[in-house]
This record gives sequence, C-alpha cells and structure tokens, in this order.
Amino acid sequence: MTLEEFNVLDRDSARNALRPCVDIDRWIDAVVDARPYFNLEDVLRVAREGALPWTEAELDGALVHHPRIGEMTCGASAEASLSRSEQAGVDPKDTVVTDALFDGNRAYEGKFGRVFLIRAAGRSAAEMLTSLQNRMLKSPEEEVSVAAQQLREIALLRLEGILVP
Repeated sequence: MTLEEFNVLDRDSARNALRPCVDIDRWIDAVVDARPYFNLEDVLRVAREGALPWTEAELDGALVHHPRIGEMTCGASAEASLSRSEQAGVDPKDTVVTDALFDGNRAYEGKFGRVFLIRAAGRSAAEMLTSLQNRMLKSPEEEVSVAAQQLREIALLRLEGILVP
C-alpha cells in the first residue's frame, strides 16, 4: 500500500496492516499513532525507536508466529509468505546444512526457550547456521538482546516491503 493510503486508514485497519511486520502491540501502536507520515524515512525512524526496549514477554509473544530457520512455512497468510521469501537462501536439497539447522534449532530452543530468530533475508543457509552456532555461546541475557535486535530488523524490512513511498 502507499504511504498515503496507510496515513488515512482507520486505526484498526492500520494496526492490522502492520501486524505481519511484528506482532508487538506497543510497536504497532507507536507506528500507527505517529501518523501522518510524509516519507518512508519518517516511518522507519519511528519504527526503529518505537516501543524500545521490547520486553522479553513481548519478544516471546512475537516469536510464537515465527517458523524455525530452514523449515519453510505453508499457508497463505501474509506472514507465511514473507517468511518463505525471507528464507530464500535455504535450499531444502542441501541436507547437510538443513539437518544442521534442524539440530541447531532444537538445541537453541532447549537452551533459550524460544525459536532461533535471525533476519534471514539476503543470508545463505550457511551464514544463518554459523550465526546460530555463535549465538549458542551467548548467555541468556545477551541472547535476548540479540534476538530482539533481529526481530526489529525483520520488522523494519517487512515494513519497507508493505509501504511504498
């Protein structure tokens, strides 16, 4: 949708338009309530700073909807479509890497209690696997900050994708 269309949506419709970006109400409200926007840079500035910092509960709630890296989602929802596009660097035929991602995802979830999250767009499966392995070395306190930053990057990327100047 265009920025002009987003600016004139009623509040509920604007909130629903942003939900596929990240399902954190405080962030959605910050972006919606700062309307009208005159350019995409203004939207992204608000989105970068909106609802900082995210709480661990908000992060966990938002991650409920995120598929595991390497496990392609099915379905027609906006979020499923975005996820498939973002994970284009994962080749299901590369079983060595996909198997390692599968095992790494389970180990990550066992250690941190949440799905491994990374801004996958533009990254190869091998890069994502290396990041997963490196992040397994972090403490839970360090990792929650990294995961929140990755979620914010995903939200910004998705926001840029749904709003055209």
